[in-house]
Amino acid sequence: TCMKSCGSYVINQSFFIFLSAGAGGWSPLVSDRYQWLEVDLGERTKITAVATQGRYGSSDWLTYYLLMFSDTGHNWKQYRQEDSIGSFPGNSNADSVVQHKLQQPAIARFLRLIPLDWNPSGRIGLRLETYGCPYTSDVVSFDGGSSSGLVFRSPVSRRTSRDVVTLKFKTLRNSGTLLRAEGRDGLGFSLELEKGKLLLLKQASEPRRLASLGSLLDDQHWHHVAVERRSSHLNLTVDKHTERVQIPAEFSHWDVEQVAVQGFSSQKSLVSKRNFQGCLENLLYNGHNLIELARNNDHQVTVVGNVTFSCAEPVSVAVTFTGPQSFLQLPGATASSSGGVSLGFQFRTWNKAGLLLTFDLPQQGGVVWLYLSEARLRLQIHKGGRALLELTAGAALNDGQWHSVEMNSKRGRLTVAVDKEEGGSAQASPLFPVAIESHLFFGGKHRSNTSHECRNPFNVFQGCMRLLTLENQNMDLIMVQQKQLGNYSNLQIDMCGIIDRCSPSRCEHGGRCSQSWTVFHCNCSDSGYSGATCHSSVYEQSCEAYKHNGNTSGHFYIDVDGSGPIKPQLVYCNMTEENTWMVMQHNNTELTRVRPSPGVKQHLVHFDYSSREEQLSVAISQSEHCEQELSYHCRKSRLLNTPEGSPFSWWLGGPGSGRIQTYWGGAHPGSQQCSCGLQGDCVDPQHYCNCDADRMEWTEDSGLLTHKESLPVRSLVLGDVQRPGSEAAYRVGPLRCRGDKNFWNAAFFDKETSYLHFPTFHGELSADISFLFKTTASSGVFLENLGIKDFIRIELSSSTQVLFSFDVGNGPLEVLVESRDPLNDNRWHRVRAERNIKEASLRLDDLPVATQEAPTDGHFHLQLNSQLFIGGTASRQKGFRGCIRSLQLNGVTLDLEERAKITPGVQPGCPGHCSSYGSLCQNQGRCVERTNGFHCDCSLSAYTGVFCQTEVSASFKPGSSVSYTFKEPYELSRNSSALPSSIYSDMTLRGENVSLSFRTNQSPALLLYVSSYYREHLALLVNKNDKLEVRYKLDSSREAEVLRSKVRSLANGQLHTVTIRRLSDSVSVQVTKHSTIHIFSTFSLIVFVSPESGDLDPDLARLASLGFAGCLSVVQFNTISPLKAALLHPDTSPVVISGPLVQSNCGSAGSANPYAEENTHHLSGMKWTSQLGLRDITIVVPLLCSMTSSTAPLTQTSGGKKEQNKKSQLIILESVLLWTQIGVQCS
Repeated sequence: TCMKSCGSYVINQSFFIFLSAGAGGWSPLVSDRYQWLEVDLGERTKITAVATQGRYGSSDWLTYYLLMFSDTGHNWKQYRQEDSIGSFPGNSNADSVVQHKLQQPAIARFLRLIPLDWNPSGRIGLRLETYGCPYTSDVVSFDGGSSSGLVFRSPVSRRTSRDVVTLKFKTLRNSGTLLRAEGRDGLGFSLELEKGKLLLLKQASEPRRLASLGSLLDDQHWHHVAVERRSSHLNLTVDKHTERVQIPAEFSHWDVEQVAVQGFSSQKSLVSKRNFQGCLENLLYNGHNLIELARNNDHQVTVVGNVTFSCAEPVSVAVTFTGPQSFLQLPGATASSSGGVSLGFQFRTWNKAGLLLTFDLPQQGGVVWLYLSEARLRLQIHKGGRALLELTAGAALNDGQWHSVEMNSKRGRLTVAVDKEEGGSAQASPLFPVAIESHLFFGGKHRSNTSHECRNPFNVFQGCMRLLTLENQNMDLIMVQQKQLGNYSNLQIDMCGIIDRCSPSRCEHGGRCSQSWTVFHCNCSDSGYSGATCHSSVYEQSCEAYKHNGNTSGHFYIDVDGSGPIKPQLVYCNMTEENTWMVMQHNNTELTRVRPSPGVKQHLVHFDYSSREEQLSVAISQSEHCEQELSYHCRKSRLLNTPEGSPFSWWLGGPGSGRIQTYWGGAHPGSQQCSCGLQGDCVDPQHYCNCDADRMEWTEDSGLLTHKESLPVRSLVLGDVQRPGSEAAYRVGPLRCRGDKNFWNAAFFDKETSYLHFPTFHGELSADISFLFKTTASSGVFLENLGIKDFIRIELSSSTQVLFSFDVGNGPLEVLVESRDPLNDNRWHRVRAERNIKEASLRLDDLPVATQEAPTDGHFHLQLNSQLFIGGTASRQKGFRGCIRSLQLNGVTLDLEERAKITPGVQPGCPGHCSSYGSLCQNQGRCVERTNGFHCDCSLSAYTGVFCQTEVSASFKPGSSVSYTFKEPYELSRNSSALPSSIYSDMTLRGENVSLSFRTNQSPALLLYVSSYYREHLALLVNKNDKLEVRYKLDSSREAEVLRSKVRSLANGQLHTVTIRRLSDSVSVQVTKHSTIHIFSTFSLIVFVSPESGDLDPDLARLASLGFAGCLSVVQFNTISPLKAALLHPDTSPVVISGPLVQSNCGSAGSANPYAEENTHHLSGMKWTSQLGLRDITIVVPLLCSMTSSTAPLTQTSGGKKEQNKKSQLIILESVLLWTQIGVQCS
């Protein structure tokens, strides 16, 4: 880098006294922020560094300053470092030299240093030196006329693999065609300015925009442009930002024949109707300096019209209003004879509101306010607190573009116009003269004016103004700056300090950027991401993660890489099994008949997946297991032509379009076999596929493809389908994956000095970190990464606090979240931290998110260079003891387990999940630990589902019943009087818990009947008064106890829940949570029953004969769930089912139809209907003796067994049971 000292000081004599070196340096007479030191380097120079020093032998030095650069001494531009930092730190004493190397060299003739702050015990004092080297360039200027320009024609039309065009330009006009590159047939590309942005356009029969880059390029400063064409793409660079563009297909064999500036083209412009007006510098095409060739009259370049090989720049002095204290006061002109006013100006801003101009009317006639509101221009005239007149013109004036305003009041006519004919105008005829009394105030008013009429009722204006005119005379703002005209405060004169904070947009993942003068905002709606910059995904990364949030089966958006570039995808999460499956559909998962086309030997089928290529790839790679069903049904249609022939059919699978695979579902890759060949059970042992037997009977080859590298199936090629008599059908099921390797990736840190280290974390602009932890320690560092000055750290600072801290150069910033409950409870807790250029946030579990805003104009690059430490620090102090799981940085999961395997003091994996997730198991479901995760065991619950949360219901009609038989564990002697009292009393006689839900319109109706060997019984019924009735008979010598609920109208078709709890002689009955009845009676629990035949209670027998029509749900007797056993496990449970029994969702609180017979699910617009018929069920509970009927009902018994002699029955009587006599028989 050139570091040569150069230049001489040129001081503005209006303000400054230049002190010689012997006197110690430069020091102005007045020390305030309106002073500056300007350096004229004599010619444009490449400035690489500046150095400052205090005034010799004094207490005078600068602590902060700004640097401005200019080519002409006007239109200054503030230099900003990469992080948009405008100020430079200065000196701490008068003697030391502080040098700053410019991150990007500045090319300018003039340099201006503006003091911001200085030693409070002294005054402004400075010695300055600049470093740089000469700068040479070739320049050409265009006046915007249609007859001027230059054209370079390529000498040889030859194809090149790479074309490069580079240039610099400056302009005051926001629109115009900058350059065109054309080939044969009118194909080409063009660069055009449109509203200050540079557009890359495809020029063809249908012009199209390919890219847009840059903003505010009409600021009369040099901007660098490069266009690089490679074989398949273009790189467009504007200043420091590059965008990659895919080349359209028609340009695959395109060559550049000419490069033109200005009006030489066979194609019309797509957006701009104006030619470029401004200057170009160093226009190079593939190494050819076109401006130099044109100046030397080279034959390859044609020059036409008014082209000047220098850059003549018009002087346009702008002024920047930076904040609430900014205002510009100018004297009003002497009132014209008509008593009117004519003024104009241009402005640009990002704010929707702000005061532009105000002045008093003569003779206390009121106040004129010209202001922005909702990005429209409004004029109001106030007097005495009321509006005398209002006008509105223009719209969307906060777009950052220059807008002109003209206000004229002549001959009783007041007109306000915006952008002349383009923006619109408004007119009025006030009954009073509109003229300026004395002064004009732009942007605000001087604070010393405190009268009520002069207070600014509107927002302050933040933006730029230029070309201020009054009575058609330009107002000299340089004289204002020199204190020779008007007054001002907090203005930046001779520059426009507007910044486009949305170019390039800091909003990620398609978030829409908007801005005001000081900040930008990201609208993340419909993007699937959240946060100040739309960085963090709102979706989980797998179905496994959704399950552990307590979700059940359904469609979910999955974001496989979190905050990474891959978009979310909609999948189906099947959580009905022990494993959680992610199901990704394609366009044809049904069994499909092959219909060959005439003359086509092979039948090709392509499968389009709802997920994109990158989504599928990552989903498969991070899953523990994936599978896809592949089946071929055939008749006289061979498949793989086994054992040794060339395959007739094959499939393509894997990434991209897939690779050819010649094995079938259920076999191994490369085996050229089907499942039956692997198992040795093909219909013809000489072949390895059933279909290869070539038989006339229908057969099939089916199985699962489980080799992840070959998934998903992309297409099928079926060959043997054209022969006479050949018939075939195929099915490729959806892609199913289970197990999230990232979600359970964990490590256990057993010492405070143990840690894992990984490569440096790169999160310069955006960083999100998420993980789960559990510990018994009260503090420890989870994560730390250091730089030279910057750092990032997340730690458990106390047993109830998590702290996120970092430094990007503005000083440490901390975000703290505190929990009411201890965090060292050995349960999993989730931490999510994010840091971007707008703010930092920290979320702990489901607690409210904590945020800290970042400085608006500060450093924002996080620069780290050391290793990333997990579970500890570089100093090996304050380490973390416990488990860290699923650690992700910017969507990338760190493999803690693999690193832990080779690291002392750290163990891979971390068991024990039920302490955290066990509460998800509902309704007596039991949490079972697994290596990775947990499982809810619903065997003792009347519910089913992944969390035992799904009710098991059935719709009954008269004629239906379910009988559940408790088998004896041993034989009882018929004459034995020695009863195993401990078992009997524990299991039956001491108490029971019974619960069920029902809905019916029938009364009376018997819902449930339980009998025992001792002729005891429990009956639950709805009586004729629509009330619930519970009948207990625990002593055969006494009448049954009857408990009646006070709740009425139970046969109203609504869902009601009944819970009966008995312990000894205390019974509690709860109905639909409305009423609880407690009955305390002395029941005889020691019952001696002689083995004699007896009759069923006549009243109960009559109710049983009526049957039951309605719904029963979640029926439970102690640990037995008879209805669940009948519906879900009919072949392995001791149940007897009579009549139609249909599984239904009638037990759901949202179900309106108690007689629903169908269970219907909807998936991807398709509908399946299932109806569960009659089943027999059985299960064992010891103790109770059998009850049989002398005239048995029509039943079906599981497995053909009719062991009813030594059983007792729990009978759900929703049926017509024609019992003539019930007898008790005991062995």
